[in-house]
Amino acid sequence: MIVGETMRRERVEYMKDLPLNIELLKVSEYPLHWQDSLEILFMLKGSIMLNVEAERYPLKQTEIEIINPDEVYSMEAIDEDNLLLIFQIDPMFFESYYEDAKDIFYYTDTTNLGDQESEKYYRLKKLLAIILYEVISKLDDYEDVVEEKLLDAMYHLLNNFHYLFYDEESLKDDEIQLERYHRIMKYLSNNYMNKVSLKDIAKQEFLTSQYLSYKIKEVFGKGFNDYLNQIRVEESTKLLLDTDKSISEIAEDVGFSHVRYYNKHFKNHYNMTPLQYRKKYKVSDKELERSKRIENMNLSEALIYLESYLSDYERFNYDNRIIKLDIDLKKDPIDTFNRPEIIDIGDVSLLLEEENRKILKEIQTEIGFKYLIVDNLFSDDMDIYKGKDKRFINWTRVEIILDFLEDIKLTPIISTKGVQKHIVEDFIKTFSNNYSKLDDWLNLDLKEFEITYPLEDISPKHDTLFMSNYIIYSYTIENKRLVMNVIDEISKDTVLTNETFFGGKGIFTANYLNKPSFYAFKFLSLLGEDVLYKDDGYIVTKSENGYQILLYNPETISEDEIYSDKEFKKLKEKKISLNFFNTEHNFQITKYDLNKSHGSVYDKWIYLGKPERLTSEKWSLLDNYVHPYVSFYFSEKTSIFNLVAKIKPNGCVLFTLNYGLN
Repeated sequence: MIVGETMRRERVEYMKDLPLNIELLKVSEYPLHWQDSLEILFMLKGSIMLNVEAERYPLKQTEIEIINPDEVYSMEAIDEDNLLLIFQIDPMFFESYYEDAKDIFYYTDTTNLGDQESEKYYRLKKLLAIILYEVISKLDDYEDVVEEKLLDAMYHLLNNFHYLFYDEESLKDDEIQLERYHRIMKYLSNNYMNKVSLKDIAKQEFLTSQYLSYKIKEVFGKGFNDYLNQIRVEESTKLLLDTDKSISEIAEDVGFSHVRYYNKHFKNHYNMTPLQYRKKYKVSDKELERSKRIENMNLSEALIYLESYLSDYERFNYDNRIIKLDIDLKKDPIDTFNRPEIIDIGDVSLLLEEENRKILKEIQTEIGFKYLIVDNLFSDDMDIYKGKDKRFINWTRVEIILDFLEDIKLTPIISTKGVQKHIVEDFIKTFSNNYSKLDDWLNLDLKEFEITYPLEDISPKHDTLFMSNYIIYSYTIENKRLVMNVIDEISKDTVLTNETFFGGKGIFTANYLNKPSFYAFKFLSLLGEDVLYKDDGYIVTKSENGYQILLYNPETISEDEIYSDKEFKKLKEKKISLNFFNTEHNFQITKYDLNKSHGSVYDKWIYLGKPERLTSEKWSLLDNYVHPYVSFYFSEKTSIFNLVAKIKPNGCVLFTLNYGLN
């Protein structure tokens, strides 16, 4: 709420028991004025034109601007359909925690497209969204929470939007120089009306005048006299608009030795003389009030624009927090789901080791891939040559591996690229009677499968729950047939900080522990062929055995997010209510819940203190007890039945509804 103090200076009336006022405005025009509060303008919809002191620039949708106490500014609509959220903060609140707060100014960047896309702006917008939500919802102890978040915002402003960082970012890391130039700025702001000398200031700071002159231009973006005169002319606008003093009196009041100098510097700054400025903007009280064309809107209307900043805020309870999905089990399929079919062993010589064969056998038991990409089947590591000059071809090791793959019903995709012709011919001659589909193994073309590989061989997120969600999203929504390796391979170029996790693209670690990506493929393998429903965050399928519902959080996850250094946005638990209609069977229901506590060996390894090497005891703990949480239900045939699932951040839940006896 605004209360008139002088014609143009407005005194803000703050909310009861809070050092804050918040308004949601539809702006047509708001003439030049200034206030006794720190204001943060948050453009939620449309855009407006701002005139702040002598600068004029647009404030566009999603952008923020900071108006410091007693800065002269005006607003006018660019888009008539606009919404501007204004936070008016009592400067005395900041001062009670930071005694120099009243002499700090804050600046934002609005010059170039994308200037406000950095983390510091996101953090400020998030704090403002939380403050607004607390003020509207009035939850228990909301006043304390608002003050806590305001304090967070104050220190965030000090550390990221300090006026001295605007022209000289390096001051952020130089506390001594930051204090020096703030001290100089403070002195000028409080003494501009007096005779101020660069020489005197240099003496106080134990610097030469020449050096200080150079540094002031570097830090403030203009020379000492230009900067001092800018302060004087900006302060003079308030006297021009709010008093009847003569131009000569005002010139003297703000520190100019002669009215001629005042006129010159004012015109340089505002492109008009002080007299022209007064004639253009000074109006009577009645005219001023008539020219204010703004509409106060209901604050709650702002929340819809800020929900994305509140999704992981623990006190945020929005209306659709329980996501409701209605599932008609008699619905006709809308699509066909293709289960994962291909896994990559990498160098096939890995299968000469019993432990690796054991791992692949487990994968086939739990997931059941159809094809295995094998490399280097005809390499020296397979010992296919024996005897002098390598004239005799020995296929013993190759046969062991091929017999094993046939036994676990896994078709090898064998590349003969670069292999000598006589070796391939001998291979066919030796094994054509043993394996009826040998020709197929040699002639399978990977291009026909339209597969994709991980963007990078090594990425820290390969080890985490993020990868399991990415795999699920790739297969269910993007129809990308992502192929991973059986096991992490360590080469001489691999950078290791421990023996377990280095970001390899296997679904098992190099020391044989299931990664979350293993369970992603397992869940996908349990889905049916007929797709009844699918959208970001879920898929519902049907098979000959029943129905399957796979839910995941986040709803979308891109390749760019997996393979960038940027941290994922923090997520909140999702609660989903599933209503099933037209049930004609009893169901045996199994629920698999993969989350940070159940199924993520990486998170459990962190919990153990990130050991460089695992003792046999710790390895056994991780191997035997880290798996998705599995529970069972039985549902009798009914017209409607309901299941509720809580999807943890970066987790996923699979329900299988298998037909039971009626």
